[in-house]
Amino acid sequence: MTKYVINGGKPLNGEVTISGAKNAAVAIVPAALLVDGPCRIENVPKIIDVTLQLEILRELGVSIRLLNTSTVEVSGDCVPDAKIPYDLMRKIRASYYLIGVLLGKYHKAEVAMPGGCNFGGIRPIDQHIKGFEAMGATVSIREGGYIHAEAPNGLHGAHIYFDVVSVGATINIMLAAVLAEGMTVIENAAKEPHIVDLANFLNAMGADVKGAGTDVIKIRGVKKLHGGTHSIIPDQIEAGTFMAAVAATGGQVLIKNVIPKHLECITAKLNEMGVEITEFDDSVLVRRTGKLHKANIKTLPYPGFPTDMQPQMTTALCLAEGTSIVTEGVWDNRYRYTEELVRMGANIHVDGKIAVVEGVTELKAAPVRAFDLRAGAAMVIAGLAAKGVTEVEQVTLIERGYENLVEKLVGLGADMYRSEIPDTVSNSMATAN
Repeated sequence: MTKYVINGGKPLNGEVTISGAKNAAVAIVPAALLVDGPCRIENVPKIIDVTLQLEILRELGVSIRLLNTSTVEVSGDCVPDAKIPYDLMRKIRASYYLIGVLLGKYHKAEVAMPGGCNFGGIRPIDQHIKGFEAMGATVSIREGGYIHAEAPNGLHGAHIYFDVVSVGATINIMLAAVLAEGMTVIENAAKEPHIVDLANFLNAMGADVKGAGTDVIKIRGVKKLHGGTHSIIPDQIEAGTFMAAVAATGGQVLIKNVIPKHLECITAKLNEMGVEITEFDDSVLVRRTGKLHKANIKTLPYPGFPTDMQPQMTTALCLAEGTSIVTEGVWDNRYRYTEELVRMGANIHVDGKIAVVEGVTELKAAPVRAFDLRAGAAMVIAGLAAKGVTEVEQVTLIERGYENLVEKLVGLGADMYRSEIPDTVSNSMATAN
């Protein structure tokens, strides 16, 4: 077990380079199975979720070559009947993208129900199933928590309308449709940057995908995909996390390797809070010297404010003057982390999907834990801003989506380090709890 030890109360200053986008990588890595021939993926983030996906691909018999720290070459046919260890698949939500990939190429798939972060409920996959069935597949949930899908005669194009905007379902149907017979039309599709990146990857490999980034995506099936090279876009949420950290701690940081347009909604809200942001071609300069102002935030599907930035921004708002209202418009339960912020002196009241944040002058160090990936990032930001030494536990959840977070923050002047907790101590703590 590992924890972060943070001696906070210091502003952040310097430069930081953003890694490849987690949400794009976890879709593109399994999509490489659709390709005949070597597929080279660049700007791959070194995070737990991608490492797990590469392990899953190896279990399926695929050849994986690490060409350098951020470049992976995927080649060779997989063994679709190979049994992937349940525990391995349950560790990440994006394991369900293998359904679309295997169903699309081999006409059958059996994948564990999605895991990943726990927001207090299950992750519904009804929209995924609706799309697969419209394309001619039979889908069932089998004993042991496996999703079984098959289309003995192959998939065919279909007109699919999602009842709700779903990033996961949009990606899964795209993956299934690229090799299907005929045209597939997805209406009410998600528009996130990583969906556009996936479409660009697929098209570079010979697919015919149009409309990604709008609410209607059209995919004309092709016979096969060929090998090629693709570079993953920068991580919008990692960049936003560093922006929120500067807002909470003060200082000045040049955040490099970003696409400023992807950050517009975050930039606009931070400007409203009194943070100065200067945009360049592929970087943003974030500066906060004065006091933070209150702001209201409502998370929405892209191009609205991202739900994955809600915990980090709420943490910054804890230190803003006045009363801020945060409304979670995507997930039913994403406020578990606020209890940890209250232990650090924050004044937050949660009622359903709404959090009322009364600004305080300072946060105080306390032992806290990461409830999920982005909540963990919020705890790190709180620790950086708080006076004293904060210890953040369950940091494996944070490292699911952030590459070298400690090293990057130390490079900006943060006083923090990773501390290994011996198994005997962690086991006794678990027993006590």
